[in-house]
Amino acid sequence: MRSLKHINKYFFKYKWRLLLGLVFVGISNYYAIDSFTYARKAIDYIKNNINIADNSTIMNELVIFGGIILGLAALSGIFLFLTRQSIIVMSRLIEYDLKNEIYEHYQKLDISFYRRNNTGDLMNRISEDVSKVRMYIGPAVMYILNTAFRFTLVITAMLRVDVTLTLYVLIPLPILAMAIYFVSNTINKRGTKIQEQLSNITTMAQEAFSGIRVLKAYGREDYAVSEFDKQSSEYRKRTMGLVRVESLFQPVIIFLIGLSNIFIIYIGGRLAIEHKISYGNIVEFVLYVNALTWPIASLGWVTSLIQRAAASQTRISEFLQTQPEIYNPINTHTKLEGEIVFKNVNFSYSDSKVKAIDNISFTIKQGDSLAIIGRTGSGKSTIANLLCRLYDINSGEILLDGINIKNVNLFDLRTQIGYVPQEVFLFSDTISHNIGFGIDKDKQNSSVIEKAAKDAAIYSNIIEFPEKFETIVGERGITLSGGQKQRISIARAIIKKPQILIFDDCLSAVDTETEEEILNNLKEVMKNKTSIIISHRVSSVKNADNIIVLDHGKIIEQGNHQQLMEKQKVYFELFKMQQLEKQQ
Repeated sequence: MRSLKHINKYFFKYKWRLLLGLVFVGISNYYAIDSFTYARKAIDYIKNNINIADNSTIMNELVIFGGIILGLAALSGIFLFLTRQSIIVMSRLIEYDLKNEIYEHYQKLDISFYRRNNTGDLMNRISEDVSKVRMYIGPAVMYILNTAFRFTLVITAMLRVDVTLTLYVLIPLPILAMAIYFVSNTINKRGTKIQEQLSNITTMAQEAFSGIRVLKAYGREDYAVSEFDKQSSEYRKRTMGLVRVESLFQPVIIFLIGLSNIFIIYIGGRLAIEHKISYGNIVEFVLYVNALTWPIASLGWVTSLIQRAAASQTRISEFLQTQPEIYNPINTHTKLEGEIVFKNVNFSYSDSKVKAIDNISFTIKQGDSLAIIGRTGSGKSTIANLLCRLYDINSGEILLDGINIKNVNLFDLRTQIGYVPQEVFLFSDTISHNIGFGIDKDKQNSSVIEKAAKDAAIYSNIIEFPEKFETIVGERGITLSGGQKQRISIARAIIKKPQILIFDDCLSAVDTETEEEILNNLKEVMKNKTSIIISHRVSSVKNADNIIVLDHGKIIEQGNHQQLMEKQKVYFELFKMQQLEKQQ
């Protein structure tokens, strides 16, 4: 139960619903058990009056007894309904809160966390694992309360009738306790393995659906089906192992209940013959034991629910206890002017240990533009990630307007940077909503969105679609070409009019003519704004105020286009090579 302590705060939040459920379940059980007393009275009445000549009197009394029993059953059912309305509804409200808590925490975690954990596992913990926890909060709690009240009321009533017979009836309970202990431990271990395997299946399915183009292009559909079948078979194997444990528990319970009934009939019959109890008491005891049948039988199921919930909550808590490595240092707002200084910056990725940035220093004055060019893997995109503070540097300093980036309000930093990443991501929504993603909804008017689209040279393509700006782009923008996705991403960055613009190789999928059009349009957008253009094309960077050439995380050349051409080194060779490719 230690694993489920996290849920206690929600029980306290909804304490009145829980208390109402407690009252209702107690009243429901009271009426249910009270009806057995009238069943005993009816049996004893028949035995004592069986020889009366007037059968109508007996029938009238039996009708009265039957009416009372029926009324008590109805009252018990009504309060059982109210129990479910309080406790089960409470479980749904807690499920809602828990999912929101997990999702909100996911948003706080940094990029390093998402590099370490796959999407399928994240989704499984917020869906399947939370569902398992809800089964503990709702059905398990309800049946625990029901069993507690039922046992208390039944045992008390049985002891009032005859202590000896009650003790015989309770003989199987220690055996039941041992069985529950054994089953709960087994279920806990196997339940954890089942949830882990379910995460693997979710991850595989998510990757297959996201990468369906690659699967089909390589003709690997059969391979994907085969791998999914292997994972599903493993899940089935683990689940069946748990089912076998649970299936052994039910027959044991039925056997123990049957054993109690044998004791009642044999011992109770002898006591009735000796006139120590009435024959109605025997029927009453049988009803009591049968009333305990479902609560006792449910113990195995409830134990399973609790153990599965504990396993799932352990997995949930593992992520909830993960603290972000990057956090907001201050609550006061920060307005950026745009001056950027890198001082002896070093950075290595924590998971791969690859040194991406090696002692880099440069300065970008407010309103100036910097271009970064270099081979693949030279560290270009890493600089963009560090400026957005998606990662923190290992040593050195990054200054924004003379302030260390770690002391700048994180929310203000990212809202005042227009970042177009190398890997474009579009939401499965309309083009209009994708472009306006970075601004508040009250500012998302058609004229602003259209202006951003025109500056990104995508407007002419959009108006050719039947639904124009209301066109749904599909998951990850699957209905659009690579160039169209890049230009929508550019529009999304510039629409919020940020003080710092970062374009990370965002023109790689467009032709040179479209590239020229976009760059000309962006001149007005970039006026008086600090801009960083990352590219492998010289044509994209040649007009920047300053250009740095990276290689293995180091700056090997620096200057404007003319200065670098005069040096006739790496930049010059890259320019010549690209000019030859263009001519061909």
